[in-house]
Amino acid sequence: MIGEREDAGTGAVQIRPLRGTDIEQVSRIERRSFASPWNTQAYVTEIANPSACYLAATIGEKLVGYTGMWVIMDEAHITTLAVDPDHRGQRIGELLLSDLLARAQKRGATRATLEVRAGNEAAQRLYAKYGFQEVHVRKGYYSDNNEDARVMWIDDMAGADWRKRFAALRAALGLPEAR
Repeated sequence: MIGEREDAGTGAVQIRPLRGTDIEQVSRIERRSFASPWNTQAYVTEIANPSACYLAATIGEKLVGYTGMWVIMDEAHITTLAVDPDHRGQRIGELLLSDLLARAQKRGATRATLEVRAGNEAAQRLYAKYGFQEVHVRKGYYSDNNEDARVMWIDDMAGADWRKRFAALRAALGLPEAR
């Protein structure tokens, strides 16, 4: 397993592929996390998409977070990342992001992109920590409140500088170097 660590006070957090049986728990977290949640069928479609990779963070049998991406040619597009509000602040989102980026590399991605709400400063800090840089603003991107989206990119995941940074971040999480 790429991502697994003991989290103080919560037990073992494990990262594994998202399954169809997880969708009910994903939908619950989705509704608690986003003003415009995806519908359940979107996740059914996504986990069947061969270009997609969706992961679950679990503590025991409880799903506490999830993330997903598409990998097209050399580009990973992160489509979603959420942690149950009751489990935030425990680095679960960082574990998910780290594991997702490691899997993106295994699939041949050398670049990664995502959109994040302009007001979600915690997420922006996490993404910047991993080397994402803001390159564009999509005005009024989010339909629920017309909030802008910050478009962020990592342009060279194959470069020595980024790989060194990524290895150090994974080591700080107690994870092995991505291969």
